[in-house]
Amino acid sequence: MAAIRKFLKSLLLIELFQGLAVTGRHLFVRKITVQFPEEKTPQSNRFRGLHALRRYPNGEERCIACKLCEAVCPALAITIESAERDDGSRRTTRYDIDLIKCIYCGFCEEACPVDAIVMTRIFEYHGESRGDLYYTKQMLLAVGDKNEAQIAKDRAQDAPYR
Repeated sequence: MAAIRKFLKSLLLIELFQGLAVTGRHLFVRKITVQFPEEKTPQSNRFRGLHALRRYPNGEERCIACKLCEAVCPALAITIESAERDDGSRRTTRYDIDLIKCIYCGFCEEACPVDAIVMTRIFEYHGESRGDLYYTKQMLLAVGDKNEAQIAKDRAQDAPYR
C-alpha cells in the first residue's frame, strides 16, 4: 500500500505543487528591503565592530600594558610591547591588532581592567590589501579619539550589565 501511495505522489507531482504553494503564499507579501547606503538598519549598542583605544579626559592613553587582552585573545591577533616610563608606570610602546585574524569575540574588551580597548559600532571599513587591516597603536588611538562621544554613550548605557 505504501508503494502505491509513493507512486501516485510522484506521478501527480504532489511535492511540486506543495513547493509552488509556499512560493505563492510569499509572492504577494510586502518585501522588506533596506537601501543600504541611504538607510541604516537598527544596531544594538553592544555591537562589536572596529577596535579603538581610549584616552583619559586629560589626554593620556588608558592602556597600562597589563597584556591581559593579548593573553585572552583566542585568535592571537593582538601584539603588545611595553616600556617603563620615568615616573615608574608602564605604558605600551606597541599595540597592534591584526583584524584579519580577529574573530570579534569581545574578550579583549572584557579583560581590560581600565576600559582602554573597546569595540566600536563601526562596521563600514575594509582593506584592499592585508596591510590595510593591520591596525597600529596610532591608528587605534585615532579611531578612539574620533568616536569617543559614541563610545562613552554606549558605555553609560551598558553600565547596569557590567
